[in-house]
Amino acid sequence: MTPPESPRPRRSLRADAARNRDLLLAAATAEFTERGVDASIADIARRAGMGKGTVFNHFPSKDHLLTAIVVARLDQLTGSAEALLTGSDPGAALLDFLTLGAEQQQQLDLSAMFAGGTADIQDPAGVDQARERMVRAVDALVARARAQGAVRPDITGADVVLLMCAPAYAAGPLGQAYPDLWRRYLMVVFDGLRPEGAHPLPHPPPPLQP
Repeated sequence: MTPPESPRPRRSLRADAARNRDLLLAAATAEFTERGVDASIADIARRAGMGKGTVFNHFPSKDHLLTAIVVARLDQLTGSAEALLTGSDPGAALLDFLTLGAEQQQQLDLSAMFAGGTADIQDPAGVDQARERMVRAVDALVARARAQGAVRPDITGADVVLLMCAPAYAAGPLGQAYPDLWRRYLMVVFDGLRPEGAHPLPHPPPPLQP
């Protein structure tokens, strides 16, 4: 008699679930970037190559999905900050981190979705914990830059976390016409962090409208 087939290992089930979750987060990020908060669960599921039921198995609502993207982005920034701590140039590492944060904000401004009342955070404690981890990592980056004299002695990690949003907001009204304009204001921000001097800006100013 043929022995019964062994059940699939639980670890593989967990791995499949984690893979599906990652696919859904990537698909949702792309849909929200293109369509804003009006992106539908059906479109997200289609983009991820799975059914709507699978989406709801992982995320009970669109707000849960948006909240998960927030946490994933904070975790990504934390990992980037921790990796940059091993670099030999603390000032360049801090600029690299600010660039990553500003680029992320430029691609999808999640804070505007929540601040505008179009979405609600579904896991405040989880978001707070993820943000605290990121701030600790950024604090370490800033401490290294301060010790090197690359930034003003009164700049903190919290300052840098808040300033990550500034380039995208500054370029926002003209962002579609000049998609790289945020890089100009990133350098304005970073030069403001320096103890002295300034550097050429990497993007020309937009034309003034009459």
